[in-house]
Amino acid sequence: MDSTLTQSELNEASKIKNDQFYTDVITGLSSSPKRLNSKYFYDAVGDKLFQDLMNNPEYYPTNCELEIFSKKTAEITDAIITDGNAFDLIELGAGDAMKSTYLLKYLLAQKAEFTYLPIDISDNVISYLTITLPVTLPGLNITGLNGEYFHMLEKAAAISPRRKVVLFLGSNIGNMPVNDALEFCRELRRHLSPGDMVLIGMDLKKNPKVVLAAYNDKEGITKRFNLNLLERINRELNGNFDVSKFDHYPTYDPETGACKSYLISTVDQQVTIGDKETISFLKDEYIYMEISQKFTPQQAAQMAESAGFKQVDEFFDSKKWFTDAIWVAS
Repeated sequence: MDSTLTQSELNEASKIKNDQFYTDVITGLSSSPKRLNSKYFYDAVGDKLFQDLMNNPEYYPTNCELEIFSKKTAEITDAIITDGNAFDLIELGAGDAMKSTYLLKYLLAQKAEFTYLPIDISDNVISYLTITLPVTLPGLNITGLNGEYFHMLEKAAAISPRRKVVLFLGSNIGNMPVNDALEFCRELRRHLSPGDMVLIGMDLKKNPKVVLAAYNDKEGITKRFNLNLLERINRELNGNFDVSKFDHYPTYDPETGACKSYLISTVDQQVTIGDKETISFLKDEYIYMEISQKFTPQQAAQMAESAGFKQVDEFFDSKKWFTDAIWVAS
């Protein structure tokens, strides 16, 4: 049976996504304090800006985790292959798969039997991966899944009954407050079976100046990355944000490990979105944009246990600024 979606079905799916985007934006900007959901950073422009940010020397997390994956590929592979049986390698928030490509290449060289299932909310990302990876990695079995993590995990589970190895890299777990992160891990556990595995990346607490510089880079890429969400609202939801009237403000609290980003309105102003909604901003009023939570290794192990996993291994970069931990579902 041909599973290709018709143009009508594609249009309907696009409308549903657009309606959800609109609803989330209006709900967030009507709240007190105002907020926007960081998952909407990643359209085609946002993807490119994030690539630029990852290549910026002040943004250390990518290089730290890249070091782990490039220098400790064999150890990570040994840990996830276990009994040698076939498995599904699922990556949540795959992005450009730069780090996981080291793992994919090594697994193929070891003749491991696996299917790679990248999951990403950006259809741009999934389209790119499904086209390019089979070319750069001959022999790779890949099924891209575009959508929300847990909905796509359910789809992945329906594809095969094989053991699941879930990659959740880039300290994506830090994109939510600690209590929400713990609930996310519990929900992740509910979607897995005993013996399934998670390889989770966590950015660690370190010198506060190092952390803050990563989210307040001299080139202003992080600022443009945040402002792009306002421009995306203009493009896709018929908004009229004047981004020159907003400034980017990051903070880092070394006690809690919470690094937060805000956009600050520099004037009293009104913004219209679509045909019906008008949002008022006072001078110096902020929009809460995102959190990038930093952890200690002890917190990582405690989170695993609280969520129903057992931490069985952890890998660090040479500076011990970042960890990739392996959790097994109990």
